[in-house]
Amino acid sequence: MNGRDSSVPIEDAPRSVSEPFSARVGPDAPEGAGLPVAYMQRTRAYYLALGYDNPYRWSHYRDVPFAALRKPLAESSVALVTTAAPYRPELGDQGPGAAYNGAAKFFEVYSAPAGPEAPPDVRISHVSYDRTHTTAKDPRTWFPLERLHEAQGARRIGRVAPRFHGLPTNRSQRTTLDQDCPALLRRVHEDEADAAILVAN
Repeated sequence: MNGRDSSVPIEDAPRSVSEPFSARVGPDAPEGAGLPVAYMQRTRAYYLALGYDNPYRWSHYRDVPFAALRKPLAESSVALVTTAAPYRPELGDQGPGAAYNGAAKFFEVYSAPAGPEAPPDVRISHVSYDRTHTTAKDPRTWFPLERLHEAQGARRIGRVAPRFHGLPTNRSQRTTLDQDCPALLRRVHEDEADAAILVAN
């Protein structure tokens, strides 16, 4: 990294597709149109455009430490892990369709009640999602706590864990692995959750 501003939204990165999305869908679109956005290619180009010396490198593991559930899902407690941020009105526009808002980022793991009585107000304006091809109008698509409670009511899961947990989108793999993930794991264990669903935005 050469010290340049790293808060530039991904929309400003070079795009892998030159024509607008509207030209690639519909009855008159060419064959193969409407393909998924080349996210990984765009992210590599984005990091180079920011002035980093190398394209972005994703962390990966040859031995992934996943474990089988010790009991059926219908008897398990399930925790929700999100990268959505608690809404803070003093930090500017964070509503659906808001421009990238780096001021709304959070930098430490947080936890909040996951009960159905008072749905939490969390937002994703701090995340560089593709605002050209999607919106944040329906929070159930990026914060499915309501759906988890429905799954509990339908007995597809045993119960929703008492808290949901926020995981920061820090760009440091070292911070994520050495600081944030252990903190998150401790909280999931404190809530005696059997499984966790990570919904990264």
